[in-house]
Amino acid sequence: MTSTVGRPSRGLLVAVAVAVAVAVAVAGCGGDGPRHPTLSSVPVVAGGQVVARADACDAGANAYCALDVVLVDPQYASAQDLVTDERRRLKREGWIRVAAQTGDELAADSPGDRVRVTYTTAALDLKDIDLGWIKRPRAIALALSHAIYKGSPAMSMMLVAES
Repeated sequence: MTSTVGRPSRGLLVAVAVAVAVAVAVAGCGGDGPRHPTLSSVPVVAGGQVVARADACDAGANAYCALDVVLVDPQYASAQDLVTDERRRLKREGWIRVAAQTGDELAADSPGDRVRVTYTTAALDLKDIDLGWIKRPRAIALALSHAIYKGSPAMSMMLVAES
């Protein structure tokens, strides 16, 4: 019979390994890392319906967490009208227009620089994805494509919580 006094049990080692793995995962996108943005932190045009959403985090040197959504609103005649009204709504709420990643996108920072939103029409976002200028989660690209196919006025929005 072997003595186990002073040696941790296998169950304890597994529990410690799981705890370390969870801590590493939380540190990558949570804990003291970047905050997760929420759609409720952005003033969105009334009547818009979210048809797709995807959360993503990058724990690299410039760590961030983002929320991508596709917003559809059939009350608008076009996606451009939807985007224009969103820009007006953000301006009324005190958001500051800032440079976006591409010339097809609009972007704004919230009062207090807590959240940045980047948005554009479904068609322009898909064009930029196709050209490799931007990346979006597959679910977002598919939802944008479906909205265009159905003739629904739609826009893509990406929210990033500023650290």
